[in-house]
Amino acid sequence: MEWRSVNFDWNRARAFLVTAEEGSFSAAGRALGMSQPTIGRQVAALEQELDVVLFERVGHGLELTPTGLDLLEHVRAMGEAAVRASLTAAGQSLSLEGNVCISASQLTSLYSLPPIIADLRERHPGIEIEIVATNDTSDLGRREADIAIRAFRPTQPELVARKVKDGQARLYASPEYLAAIDNPTTPEELSQANFLGFDRGDAMLKWLNSLGLSLTQESFPVITENQLVQWELAKRGVGVAIMMEEIGDAEPLVTRALPELPPFPVPMWLTTHRELSTSRRLRVVFDLLFEGLRSFAPA
Repeated sequence: MEWRSVNFDWNRARAFLVTAEEGSFSAAGRALGMSQPTIGRQVAALEQELDVVLFERVGHGLELTPTGLDLLEHVRAMGEAAVRASLTAAGQSLSLEGNVCISASQLTSLYSLPPIIADLRERHPGIEIEIVATNDTSDLGRREADIAIRAFRPTQPELVARKVKDGQARLYASPEYLAAIDNPTTPEELSQANFLGFDRGDAMLKWLNSLGLSLTQESFPVITENQLVQWELAKRGVGVAIMMEEIGDAEPLVTRALPELPPFPVPMWLTTHRELSTSRRLRVVFDLLFEGLRSFAPA
C-alpha cells in the first residue's frame, strides 16, 4: 500500500459515522462525549477534505446524501475494525450496545413482547430496551420511540415500515355470561348482550352492525380505553369484548361469542425512522421483533 497517498482523518470519519448512526450532531456529541459544534466542525471538515456533501437537513433532522450512504459502509467497516481491535486488546468480545425504545399497544406489550425481549436480551445484553405501552400513536419523527408496532402503514416519507402479518380479532365472552343470556346463536340474539367499548365513538358499533347485529350506544354500558382492563372485565363475565384470536382462543376463561361471525381484520406493521438503514442496533432489534411477532403464539 502506498501509505503516503492515504490522507484520512479518523476523528472526522468517526464524527461522520456516529452522526449517521445517531441521527443528529447533538446525539453524536452525547455518544462521543463531545460538544455539538465540535461534531459539526469535524463533519464539515471531512466534507471539505473529500469535496462532497454528506448530509442534508430535513426538518429538524439530518438525512444522508447518496454520497454519504456510499461512504457510510466504508467508514462503518473502519469503525467495526477499530472496535474489534480495541476489544481484542482488552480481551473482550464484540457486542451491540445502546438503548432502543419500542412503542406498542397494551396487549402487544403484555402478551407478545416479553418472550421476544427475553430472547433479544440473551443474544445482545448490551442493548437496553424501553417499552412504551400505549394505544396512542407515538411520533417517531420526534423520537418518542425508535420502533413502533402499529395496526396501520405509515404515510410519512421519513418513515419505513414492514408488514408483519394480517391478524384477526373476534368477539369473546365468558361461558357463564353467554349462558346467562341463553347462549345466543344468531346476531339478533347476541344483540341483546352487553358489549365492552373503547370509547363513545361509533366505529366499533358500525362494524358490529355491519355483521348483522343491531346495537346502539346503550349496548355498551361499560367503556374503557385500556385493553387490559377491558379483557379482564370480559373474563369476569361483565360483557362481550373484541380480542385478537391468538390471545382469545388461548384464554380458558372465555370462548368465542357467535363463532360464525366474520373476523375483524387487524394488520400488524413494524415502523421505524429511515435511520434504520444506518443503525446496526436498530436493524438487529427490528429484525428480531419482526420474526418474533410473526411467529407469536401465547404460551
